[in-house]
Amino acid sequence: MIKGGPKKDSQVKQLTILISQPKPETEKSPYFDLAKKFNVRLDFHPFIRVEGVPGKDFRKQKVDIITYTAVIFTSRNSVDHFFRVCEELKVKVSQDCKYFCITEAVALYLQKFILYRKRKVFYGADGSTKSLLEVMNKHRENEKFLFPSSDSQKKDIEEWLKASKCEYATASLYKTVSNDVKEVLAQTEYDLIVFFSPSGVKSLFENMPKFKQNGTHIGAFGPSTSAAVEEAGLRLDVRAPAPQAPSMVAALEQFLTELNKK
Repeated sequence: MIKGGPKKDSQVKQLTILISQPKPETEKSPYFDLAKKFNVRLDFHPFIRVEGVPGKDFRKQKVDIITYTAVIFTSRNSVDHFFRVCEELKVKVSQDCKYFCITEAVALYLQKFILYRKRKVFYGADGSTKSLLEVMNKHRENEKFLFPSSDSQKKDIEEWLKASKCEYATASLYKTVSNDVKEVLAQTEYDLIVFFSPSGVKSLFENMPKFKQNGTHIGAFGPSTSAAVEEAGLRLDVRAPAPQAPSMVAALEQFLTELNKK
């Protein structure tokens, strides 16, 4: 485990970081620049996979998509599977439909599926659920919300919709399944493991029920992932997004820079 950070000595063990996502498809990824700059080893292994709910099974939920005037997206997965189901069921979403997104990145991702117009796409200021709800509160009058989600979706947005007396429905469009990463974790004693969803944290303990953090550093992207890390009794060392670290790469760069000073 990390003990005071890397030194210029070639005898010192190279730091190992496990990114619980698929390996970037392009070599131009900033992750590879980070690895080169700090001489760290980066391994990529997704802890979870997403499986879509087939359109025929979605019908059983009795949610009529075209009757809703606004859709809430909390991830790119929710965007992908919403439009996948619409295509499978041959549902044409109204051009007047509004979209409320957890981050600007998710909002911009909509351009794959719709003609992007600022007047109908909204997103939170800082990527938190709180900022998303603030935006929704400003524009909720006369809206009928549809909330596409996974089987493990956090309930805070639904609780707000209910408390605010909004007309809404949830739609389970995909589910997260833990990958088998036992061998990955057994082969290397990682100095840092980075998570990107609460489901990833859950997968860690499903693979290693007796996992002890000891000297392992933990990183988390997003408020809900950070909360899941802490709720699991783990110490959170790298948090993103943050004011000076909008991305996980930026947060890791800050962490490694500080480590090198020790």
